[in-house]
Amino acid sequence: MCGIIGYTGSDSAQARIIEGLRKLEYRGYDSAGIALVEEAKKPLLIAKRAGKLANLEEALTKESRASAGIGHTRWATHGGPTDMNAHPHADETGKVAVIHNGIIENYLELKHELEIRGHKFKSETDTESVAFLLADELKKTGNLASAMRAICKRLKGSFTLLAVDSDNPRIIVGARRNSPLVVGVGKGENYLASDVSAFIAFTKSALELGQDQVVEVSPEKVEVTDLDGRIVTPHAYEITWDSKAAERGGFKHFMLKEIYEQPKAVADTLLGRIKGEKVELAELKDIKIDFERILILACGTAFHAGLIGKYALEEWTHTPVDVELASEFRYRKPVLSNKTLVITISQSGETMDTLMALRHAKSLGATTISICNTIGSTIPRESDAVLYTHAGPEIAVASTKALLTQIIAIYLIALNFGERKGIKLPNMTGELLELPNKIQKILETVEPLREMTRGYKDATSVLFLGRHVGYPAALEGALKLKELAYMHAEGFAGGELKHGPIALIENGTPVIAIVPPASSEIAAKMISNIEEVRARGARVIAIADSSFNLEIPEIIRIPKSHELLQPILSIVPLQVFAYEMSLLKGNDVDQPRNLAKSVTVE
Repeated sequence: MCGIIGYTGSDSAQARIIEGLRKLEYRGYDSAGIALVEEAKKPLLIAKRAGKLANLEEALTKESRASAGIGHTRWATHGGPTDMNAHPHADETGKVAVIHNGIIENYLELKHELEIRGHKFKSETDTESVAFLLADELKKTGNLASAMRAICKRLKGSFTLLAVDSDNPRIIVGARRNSPLVVGVGKGENYLASDVSAFIAFTKSALELGQDQVVEVSPEKVEVTDLDGRIVTPHAYEITWDSKAAERGGFKHFMLKEIYEQPKAVADTLLGRIKGEKVELAELKDIKIDFERILILACGTAFHAGLIGKYALEEWTHTPVDVELASEFRYRKPVLSNKTLVITISQSGETMDTLMALRHAKSLGATTISICNTIGSTIPRESDAVLYTHAGPEIAVASTKALLTQIIAIYLIALNFGERKGIKLPNMTGELLELPNKIQKILETVEPLREMTRGYKDATSVLFLGRHVGYPAALEGALKLKELAYMHAEGFAGGELKHGPIALIENGTPVIAIVPPASSEIAAKMISNIEEVRARGARVIAIADSSFNLEIPEIIRIPKSHELLQPILSIVPLQVFAYEMSLLKGNDVDQPRNLAKSVTVE
């Protein structure tokens, strides 16, 4: 989860690192810290503070002259969010410092060994063990990269590590295992970071690092090796989006900006993939379509995308589809074969639970496709094929445009595979191409919804109802409200009300109901569910198109669409509702408590 950055060059390392941490703070904001190499062979300048990045900036009372250093913004795992547990962690001399994203699973064993050697621990973290281990190894080798390779062979778990040593003042060394690390290649300067947003303002040239690789960077050189010291040639690529895409651009919050970017994100994901009435996906041309089962693996909001996509995949490919939480998948005995197609969904491509589930599925012989928004990330690299969404950078922790583009990607896969199987399909391409304009129309008429939401300021619980594809949309609405408003919210299938959940309804309980088109076979049943909760005192907000003349005081109208496409439209007002409720409660919209954007630990 944590955000890490390293810089070495001729500019101010402090300025570059703080700017990078500002871009990475969405990855974790329990604490922040920095280690700067101000003078060769002298102790490093280390500053770290609990809380958000602003606290660290206040502690840095003067500009350092250092031109190399590392910085960290933390999502706490081992040890609470305190100054002492904040990264970087240093050895006793203060000349060697380490920052870390991930979890060292054997840190207790290592800590015991290091304590026997005489090391005194100050923090509750697993990372401090790495700092001491690296310093001891450095005494033997005198070379930071060699020392890093040696200790990585001893570490168990998932990690990205960056280290500096004032005896090697212009060098930063990084290592990765199951956790993201990219190199930014500049002119007379180089970067290491969790993701490209940390350095996109300064360079668009990047290098991908593979599993169990160590990288040594100086201002003039980048050298990548495996853990045995053999030189590796990393894959180079150019970052395609502009640094301004990761800025608020006049919006009060990143989340609001990203809600309003959804028409473009959907259009960009469709671009070049629809030819007349056909869906052409060159990325998937080598995937055989003789699979007998499809399994979707994802977490959080991406899991809801999978639940929605299941309906389209089954209808358009005539194939049974299961959707499972990636975090649970490998802890049972799943039955997969070479006739199973596994689709993993991850915005970042680094979601640890999904990555581990992907590897487990591959070990069982399945063919794998990933849906991802981040080029060059681990999950796409380890999949047999990838369909990239083109949502652009998503900075707010609560996902919006990434979700809609993930749903679009699944629909494209379903139509493409159905066509390749020779199945007679409805002409959906025209409907898909109309979606950006329909989303735009919703956003142009969203102010009454925001005003309506203010009437629910004092609500302590909100229930969401849906049926068919509306059910996972209801789950997503509830999740957004939990994430942003910190309040009780639950999504239910309408038909399940009488099997227990209706007991939650009391006078004034807010219920948001997603009403299917009038042509749907379950439309009448959904109307009955609405009447059931209204009869028990619920205050209902209906999300519906104009095909219904509902006798409900509060209705959010969305454009007409095919039933399978309706979640893409109905989710947008649910996002706005959650955003507005967060504002009303005085919460941090972009950085909700206890959360981080990219979940890179299990």
